[in-house]
Amino acid sequence: MLASAASTAVASAAGPAAALEAVLGLGSAADLLRLVAVPAFAWAAYRDVRTRRVPNRLWPPLVAVGVLALAMEFAGGLPSGFEGEIALLRIAVSVGLVAPLGYVFFRIGGFGGADAKAVIALAVLFPLYPVYYLPFDALPMHAATLGVFSLTVLTNTVVAGALYPVALAARNLLRGHLAPPMVIGRRLSVEALPTAYGSLLETPEGYTRRGLDLDALRMYLRWRGTTLSALRADPDRHRDPASIPLPGARNDPGDGAVGDGPPVADGGVGEVGTERDQTAVTSATDPESADATVPEDPWGAEAFLADVDGTAYGTTPRTLREGLEVVADPGRETVWFTPGIPFVVPMFAGLVVALTYGDVLFVLLRVLGLLP
Repeated sequence: MLASAASTAVASAAGPAAALEAVLGLGSAADLLRLVAVPAFAWAAYRDVRTRRVPNRLWPPLVAVGVLALAMEFAGGLPSGFEGEIALLRIAVSVGLVAPLGYVFFRIGGFGGADAKAVIALAVLFPLYPVYYLPFDALPMHAATLGVFSLTVLTNTVVAGALYPVALAARNLLRGHLAPPMVIGRRLSVEALPTAYGSLLETPEGYTRRGLDLDALRMYLRWRGTTLSALRADPDRHRDPASIPLPGARNDPGDGAVGDGPPVADGGVGEVGTERDQTAVTSATDPESADATVPEDPWGAEAFLADVDGTAYGTTPRTLREGLEVVADPGRETVWFTPGIPFVVPMFAGLVVALTYGDVLFVLLRVLGLLP
């Protein structure tokens, strides 16, 4: 009964795609079904650029489509002999190697959660090379010898990602922005930081590749009920840990998304000066203090990270303090920052190129004589 129900489900799902295949002759029903990945990844790329967040609900349906496409492809059984063994091997490599790679890179911090889920979805959707027939040719035009299409998408993604620093450097060069971070970042108005995604590339001492994450900056400002303009207008006051609101008056920091959290009017700094235990706290602005230059917990960085359980995109008290010193400088109008590379964006480009041209890296290696 179960087998019969599964066959019925596959047949009913294959109906529209099979009809399109019969009319247009573009490819197999399973390969046509897999094309839903193109608009899905286009939307994910758009979301990744605009908000650096892709909803989790996108990925399970794509994985389900991949499973369904495989079921449709082999509803009549695997190809016999060597061809069937190769197909099984390619599926095993894609699902058993490529998909876990996404999770491994997520665990070691190389990927975000959405990036890992996108890789897993691709591995299930495209274990084998699809074929789409056009009047003048068949796509993709160039297939890698291994024949695992998800690997082709990933190598194309790496190639597309490698072009990003080149484009960034050219952009900075044309604008006369010459500095060590020019290949990974760009200059941005400090006033625009509250609506930007990425991380700072500057500290008070110079340049860094591990500056303050702007999501963490937004979380901090919401937590203490202030704004960047207010912080820049009175950095000494904000630097003093005595200005941090009492625990019950602190806001939910949210997750750092633009527009997330309760709106705070410009200049609102919460309950500044609220009575609290000042034991061992020295004001940085009190000239009569015996140690007037080093308040305990400047900016309330440790208190903030303690409130968010230390999880603010890898931010440390030192990173937060250094970043705040940079953005709070009223004489600074611009700052170097890196928007990073939203990985789903080059992945979408890699998918489109893979479906049309094929494996860019494979062709390049053959042109260079590194592959037969």
